[in-house]
Amino acid sequence: MPTSVKTYVAFAFDTLYTSLTKDAPISLYKLRQVVEGTKEKPKIEHFPLFVTWNILHYGRRELRGCIGNFSNLKLPDGVKQYAVIAAMEDPRFDPIRVDELSKLSCSVTLLKNFEKVKDIYDWEIGKHGIRILINGRSTATFLPDVASEQNWTKQQTLQALVEKAGFYENYQDLDIQLTRYQGIKDTLTYKDYISIREKAQKLEVEESN
Repeated sequence: MPTSVKTYVAFAFDTLYTSLTKDAPISLYKLRQVVEGTKEKPKIEHFPLFVTWNILHYGRRELRGCIGNFSNLKLPDGVKQYAVIAAMEDPRFDPIRVDELSKLSCSVTLLKNFEKVKDIYDWEIGKHGIRILINGRSTATFLPDVASEQNWTKQQTLQALVEKAGFYENYQDLDIQLTRYQGIKDTLTYKDYISIREKAQKLEVEESN
């Protein structure tokens, strides 16, 4: 049985948490045992993926870091790698600090069903992520939930995406190639994660006795 995305989110959170606090990490196997209720050994999977960190700021959820890779990454290694990269190396933000942990939520999105389309409007808001190639060289992407969360139209989404890629012309004046894709996503708050971690630690103690 494939490992659930929620288990990978817990693993991403644990990676950042232990990196900042220097506490001992919890294995993916043990996290999976808590999240999915199975002792089955995780199978090796490969997916393109993104890790997203959000933070509560005056009651509002704000982006704190989001980076991923469109290559087929081995899991859970890719989750572990990009949990830290998204938290510490997103050039739009300062690195996440230990005192911010309790305000964080984490999402992992596994990407699938990539399709190049001839019509740049041939995708559905809320269903597809889009990746564009501009003038054969510059790329940018929005994950499947971005347009719906921002209440953007397709036109607004495309304009925002070309600006993200560093172009400020009207998107209709640019040579754009578009690939649509879908994602499998799950999210945990810090409170959710800590509950999973504490249960996993309890299991470790029980099994060591």
